[in-house]
Amino acid sequence: MADELRRLEAEAESLREQINHHNYLYHVLDQPEVTDAEYDALMRRLEKLEREHPEVATPDSPTQRVGAAPAEKFAVVKHSRMMLSLSNALSAEEMREFDARVKRLLRNEDDIEYVAEVKLDGVAVELVYEDGVLKVGSTRGDGVSGEDVTQNLRTIRSVPLKLRKPEHGKIPELLEVRGEVILGKKPFAKLNEDRARRDEPVFANPRNAAAGSLRQLEPRITAERPLEIFCHSPGVIRGIEFKTQWDFLAGIRALGLKVNPESRLCRSVEEVLTYWEQMTERRHDLPYEADGVVAKVNSIAIQNQLGEVSRSPRWAVAYKFKAQQAETTVNKIAVYVGRIGSLTPVAQLEPVPLGGVTIANASLHNLDEIQRKDVREGDTILLERAGDVIPYVVRVTRKGSPRSAAFEMPKHCPECGSAIVHEEGEVAYFCVNMNCPARVRESIRHFASKYGLDIEGLGDKLVAQLVETKLVRELADIYALTEHQLIELERMGEKSARNLLDRIDHSRNTTLDRLINGLGIRHVGERTARQLASRFHTIEKLTEASEDELRAVRDIGPEVARSIREYFDERRNRDGLERLLARAKFKFERLPEPASGRGALRDKTFVLTGTMAKLTREEAERKILEAGGRVTSSVSSKTDFLVAGEDPGSKLRKANHLGVKTLNEEQFLALIEA
Repeated sequence: MADELRRLEAEAESLREQINHHNYLYHVLDQPEVTDAEYDALMRRLEKLEREHPEVATPDSPTQRVGAAPAEKFAVVKHSRMMLSLSNALSAEEMREFDARVKRLLRNEDDIEYVAEVKLDGVAVELVYEDGVLKVGSTRGDGVSGEDVTQNLRTIRSVPLKLRKPEHGKIPELLEVRGEVILGKKPFAKLNEDRARRDEPVFANPRNAAAGSLRQLEPRITAERPLEIFCHSPGVIRGIEFKTQWDFLAGIRALGLKVNPESRLCRSVEEVLTYWEQMTERRHDLPYEADGVVAKVNSIAIQNQLGEVSRSPRWAVAYKFKAQQAETTVNKIAVYVGRIGSLTPVAQLEPVPLGGVTIANASLHNLDEIQRKDVREGDTILLERAGDVIPYVVRVTRKGSPRSAAFEMPKHCPECGSAIVHEEGEVAYFCVNMNCPARVRESIRHFASKYGLDIEGLGDKLVAQLVETKLVRELADIYALTEHQLIELERMGEKSARNLLDRIDHSRNTTLDRLINGLGIRHVGERTARQLASRFHTIEKLTEASEDELRAVRDIGPEVARSIREYFDERRNRDGLERLLARAKFKFERLPEPASGRGALRDKTFVLTGTMAKLTREEAERKILEAGGRVTSSVSSKTDFLVAGEDPGSKLRKANHLGVKTLNEEQFLALIEA
């Protein structure tokens, strides 16, 4: 028995070492040696071993990234050494003044060696490792103490749970390292797209998204967000010594921590300025938000000699990039109603060119945000494109004269006049009228969208006409439309009417996940809808499922389960669904179980690009999902296959660069049908 236990412990430890090694190669060096499938096989074997033999599991195992129960609140962590903030330089002249000040303090006229690093726009955190094992992770807070977000930081793949022993050196007794948690530009855009589709408030910028993700009380939600970390500064260290900042970066990289590869050793302040100019030109090509360059005196002995003033070091400075910004006037603050009735204030602007596009509207998100910035009609505001994509109101630069009254959320819905509900402690305001024309319009658009019932031709203008003429008051009415009714509408002829009715009729043959997604339940998108369909098989069983039964479904937490239950507990929703089912008479295609055996594509990740001759994009996606695979929109080193049709574009170039296996349409069909 003892021999068997030792064998199992040795196997588990060997698997952990292999997985940690491949994590280091992938996340830190960006030089993977194995395919994702090979990596997944190691992880599955370790998970199985630890599940069947809990006695061999360890807290620092890579299987333990998402295992903690939701927290009620975050504990306070006091930092051993204050986490300082940086003073800013806003011009090359101010950078030279900083360099001159350092030389004066040192009474030295020689050039100072600096390490120049990209200044990331993220959330500052500290990781504490004791004997190589991650013990505590916390936010910067006020610099003296922060919040204990250890369980959430453990979910980030680039945060090692256990340091690796470097080839030349040792693991320190204590390592406190500071870094920046970020959300990349593409994941940020995808996250907001998904939230908008679920009618949830979108994040203003990647930093807010990263902060919101890191401060989730439920680690499983954090784990769903593709956060990254770049480590850049030391706290207290025992058992190992670094003489320079450059050595520190190389040293922690060897220990398995991720550092930014863009960092550069500069022999003088002029080299730092050259680096800043180069990064200014490249900033829009970086995969993450960066707002400047940080210059740090390289010698740690000199850093200690220079010390700090107030809460900023004398040996480091941030040279900010010039933001893509423009000033314009707020003509009006309008309020838009979403499909679940949520009200969103939007600034209607004097159109202004910014970053290659003309901006005429910018979301103000909620009343709290408007009050914090004190935005009013007639004010001149500074506008910025967050992530170079989303228009974002930075601040009011000039107040209107005379100044308008402070904005207030309406007491009644601007679309239907119904009462507005606002629960104390919540930021959201809602129209309670289920039949509000705005809610009906948005719900029909969502229902007919590509990932809903996919009714081509039911676009914004036609939907607006149908609601305005009261031909459609709820989803069920779509399936009661007649040719005579349609041809009475503006710009709708007999042929167009027949085509639309054919598409509506075709939508009766669908899958349960499409219907679930099309209902527009808050927090339920296409992925969650598919999980629900696979678990409950019929809409009737889903409507009766308890919160506990819903939470038992993979990737569904308490918030989503509660939202689903609340939707079906609402009598008007149940009645509307019954009328929809009675009129549409859906014929549900059964969702195939994922394939198994040699030809299985379970958990393989695909990216589709270009035009295929035999399949539409949606048909190809469906085949992949039915085979157990996943479809993502962008190519990364985690992509298993790129399926390339005609005119594949930049995705093919990136796949070739990363060594991702590329399939043409025939090869793809052969793989799917294997």
